[in-house]
Amino acid sequence: MTDSISSTPIQPVAPDYQNIPHEKLAELATQIHLWAADAGFQECGIVDPDLKEDADKLHEWLGKQYHGEMSYLAANTDKRRDPYLLVPGSCRIISVRMDYTPPAFSSLKVLKSPEKAYIARYTLGRDYHKMMRKRLTQLGKRIEDTIGKMGYRAFVDSAPIMERPIAQQAGIGWTGKHTLILNRHAGSWFFLGELFIDLPLPTDTPIEKQHCGSCTACLDICPTNAFIGPYKLNATRCISYLTIEKKGAIPEELRPLMGNRIFGCDDCQLVCPWNRFAKHTAEPDFLPRHQLDDASLVDLFNWDEAVFLKRTEGSAIRRTGYDGWLRNIAVALGNSGGGEGIIKALQAKRPHCSPMVTEHIDWAIKRLSEGTTLLSPIQLK
Repeated sequence: MTDSISSTPIQPVAPDYQNIPHEKLAELATQIHLWAADAGFQECGIVDPDLKEDADKLHEWLGKQYHGEMSYLAANTDKRRDPYLLVPGSCRIISVRMDYTPPAFSSLKVLKSPEKAYIARYTLGRDYHKMMRKRLTQLGKRIEDTIGKMGYRAFVDSAPIMERPIAQQAGIGWTGKHTLILNRHAGSWFFLGELFIDLPLPTDTPIEKQHCGSCTACLDICPTNAFIGPYKLNATRCISYLTIEKKGAIPEELRPLMGNRIFGCDDCQLVCPWNRFAKHTAEPDFLPRHQLDDASLVDLFNWDEAVFLKRTEGSAIRRTGYDGWLRNIAVALGNSGGGEGIIKALQAKRPHCSPMVTEHIDWAIKRLSEGTTLLSPIQLK
């Protein structure tokens, strides 16, 4: 998501936190963990982060242009290095995670059905940003009701915050070789969020040990070979980037490798052994909407823009825009191996599309007419 947010100071408030006994702060920290669970978060950790080393790694990654068109990642580097600059007056961050994977959903079944549309698990339901931010704000209010007036501010993937290193230092998990946070009891199917506060609470123990061992399943399965090596992702080859962040044409050499993935990609998580411990979400907001967990590519391709806007209301899918939606589905249809009906659907939509979308439709028609298809690695299993 884009990092569009201004620095907002926490106003000086009473009481003087320096005079609060350590025992009381420790008791409050314990209570915060319980309140976070009440708010629907599966785990939380309190951290006073040191992100200098992580910021240096980000700088090196940006220098290699692995971020592609995500120019916002190169902005506000000072705030990424020192997150308290984002919210002056804060001195601790409460990091939380919330499970999102829906029950009764077979990702592999959809991936093995070329006529179906694969949409990343995290976006099958309602957009998580507002809901989680509201819950975090409620957590801040509950702390304030107990301790007295204080400063706090909630963020969920909406500011220049290095949320994964913060989560690791807060004890939420470790960074897997696929660059996502892994938890021994929950795998990686969860969202992260942060609550900045101005209370000098005792901090939780960071996760310092990696538990991936010699496993390279996540690196090996990537359909587009987006991983340069362990912990190193070239985002410009990542299907999530190509289907969501990239605004123009998808490189032609990558299109056959995308299979039927039209919004995001979960392959590196699907094969991760730690995700056998993942829990299903109990949040109604994260349950699939409009049968997007079992939708036909042609049916979705036939949506006009009004239908697209209506059925993606309150969904992260809106991020790709209607043109991006059609572009992605055109590529998937080109990989489907479908017959004359698929070609007719592409031809019927073509006159109503932008030149960018038309390019992908023409590629798909040519590919289907020649009878060439290439299943991605996970589809071959």
